[in-house]
Amino acid sequence: MLAVLVAALGYFVDIYDLILFSVIGRKSLVSLGVGPDAIEGQFARLLDWQMAGMLTGGILWGILGDRRGRLSVLFGSIVMYSLANVANANVATIGQYALLRFVAGVGLAGELGAGITLVSEIMSRTGRGWGTTIVAGIGVCGAIAAALIDKAGVSWRAAYYIGGGMGFALLLLRIGVRESGMFESVKSKVNVSRGNFLQLFTSFDRAKRYICVILCGVPVWYLVGILVARAPKIAKDMGLEEAVTPGTAVMMAYIGLAIGDLASGALSQIMSSRKKAIATFLLLSAFGTGVYFAVAGKSLMLLYVACLIAGIGGGYWAVFVTTASEQFGTNLRSTVTTTAPNFVRGSLVLVSFAFAKLEPSLGPWKAALVVGVVCITVALASLIPLRESFGHDHDFIEE
Repeated sequence: MLAVLVAALGYFVDIYDLILFSVIGRKSLVSLGVGPDAIEGQFARLLDWQMAGMLTGGILWGILGDRRGRLSVLFGSIVMYSLANVANANVATIGQYALLRFVAGVGLAGELGAGITLVSEIMSRTGRGWGTTIVAGIGVCGAIAAALIDKAGVSWRAAYYIGGGMGFALLLLRIGVRESGMFESVKSKVNVSRGNFLQLFTSFDRAKRYICVILCGVPVWYLVGILVARAPKIAKDMGLEEAVTPGTAVMMAYIGLAIGDLASGALSQIMSSRKKAIATFLLLSAFGTGVYFAVAGKSLMLLYVACLIAGIGGGYWAVFVTTASEQFGTNLRSTVTTTAPNFVRGSLVLVSFAFAKLEPSLGPWKAALVVGVVCITVALASLIPLRESFGHDHDFIEE
């Protein structure tokens, strides 16, 4: 189905660009003349600008998707982040870089939510999980592509051009995609409020569903932002003398995430349950985290294998986003499905803050372990009040 292919490739380009900066960001700063002592600070600053863009874009694109249509977001978001990628390849100052990472973040924020919303609405109620699984499974491979391009020695400017080129090529593929019939039906009802973000908090039930959905996804970005991104620091603290290559750690983790996304999506279809699949993979996340801390200080190879295993455990992103889509009515579905993943990504700011506060007293690896235990425990607790959504008719309106 064209819509599934378009959504999957769009998410592929989305993740490519999202992870690309983590892989090549430091190299680009060196090229721009940033001194060794300032690299980490400037890198964190640019990452914050990108995250601010994603949080802003998550709300803007989510609302637009419910008011103007899913296709408007699919076209608008890819144009924005493709142009931003090309512009990123030509930056000359840190100020320009920061602005363009923000713009890229805004563009990136709309891709996954709009794609999942469209796919979930045009497929059957029992089969839509297969479609969203394909989208997420193919999409996370964009991170692997980013890591491989870096390993191939492609310059950072050329890597950004590649991302922009892929986006513009995909834009042509989207011309034949049709709008969701569910959305068109709701759009024709003049008395229905669409894309009202504040409506999520006008009833206790909606607010509870929304917050619980977001908390269920936090362990995925704990894996990406703490276990993988800080692998060099954690492994060194655990006694590993070999130098950790961040790009390799990222690639191994995302191979695991791709495997996990396909497996968790299939499991949710086989078990006819989103909640059971998420619970299973949260337990696998706990196991993978335990393996990581058991072997990270022993050898470089074992650390990379641990990143792979932890990635598999965290590979329930497809089921998480599908669940977010299924929990809410058509007039708020795009808003939720677009904002929830971006708020989960944004939660990394709080997770990183907790890690930074604990690190001076506990040390890197113990601080990371404590934060991981809290994230996974809270996610499991947040899953309990959510209603099972597999196979349910989600052609309804939030009053």
